[in-house]
Parts: sequence; structure tokens; C-alpha cells
Amino acid sequence: MALWGNNDNVGSTGTVALNYSTGVVTGTGTTFGQVGAASTGDVIRFGARGGAYFGDAVIVSIATTISCTIGSTMGLTGGAISGAQFKVSQLPKSSIKDSTYSKKGTLSGDSLVYGVANAGGVIPSYQVTAEGWVGVTTYNDSQGNLRVKKETLVAMSGITTGAGSIVYPTNK
Repeated sequence: MALWGNNDNVGSTGTVALNYSTGVVTGTGTTFGQVGAASTGDVIRFGARGGAYFGDAVIVSIATTISCTIGSTMGLTGGAISGAQFKVSQLPKSSIKDSTYSKKGTLSGDSLVYGVANAGGVIPSYQVTAEGWVGVTTYNDSQGNLRVKKETLVAMSGITTGAGSIVYPTNK
């Protein structure tokens, strides 16, 4: 299992539920284990940007196209996960153990890791200095201005982002 890959949107079709006591994720309409879909070592993000976000976990085994097991529930909020949207990514595994990048809230902004490809057409304040895996923290200051902090975790080219992914332009 690699420490990270180059795909920030391996799969997100269907919905999932999690049994906290066993770590088993059961999907509806999912494609776990199929070619080009989630595989062992990928990170599953429970919830969706702009909606309920429960946290991230590493997939340690895949039983069927609708069933996989995560290694730990420590990076999750503990709230019941049932019928939730999800996203599978090859983001750095170390980022899910870093509390800096495992929180989200509509009032406090968010701090998550994203794959960044060289692309344009996004708000200039989101511009990053390198392609790769980037930690992005957003918040509103005391005057209500959007502030964005970006930290390159792994600089690399060839990051793939899928439809619906957030794409940040680079300063190239």
C-alpha cells in the first residue's frame, strides 16, 4: 500500500452506512473493488462538502462491490452514518490522523486535504503554489472576510480530480 496516490476522486457512486463496532461499510449502488474504483489503501471520506461530514478512514479490505472494512473509526465524528454520501481518494494517509485536516463546519470554515491539478477559473484567494496534495483551511476573519490558508503536503504532478471535485489553480 502506497502512502498516497494521484487520484482525488476514485469513486463516489451510491451511498454508504457504517457499523462502528465492526468497521464494516455497506454501500448501496457502490462499486468497491472494481477496476478504477475504491481499493485497499484508499481513503474514504464520509459525507460531502457543503453537507454532513463525518470524517475520513482508510479502507483495509474489500469483500464485495457493496462491502468494505475500514481500519479505524478514530478519524470519524461518532455520529451515525447511514445513507451518507462518500468520496474515495488516494490522499496521504497521514493527513487523516492530523486533526488539522479532519474537521469541517459551516460556521468555522473547513480544513481538508485536496488533490490539486493545474487549472484556472477559480477564486484567486484559493490559488496554491504547487500541484499535488494540499491542505486547505478556510475561515472568516473578524470582519467577515474569507481567509484561505494553503499548505502543500506532497508536491507532485499528474493529480487526477473527477467531476464535482474542487480544483484549485496553481501559480504556474
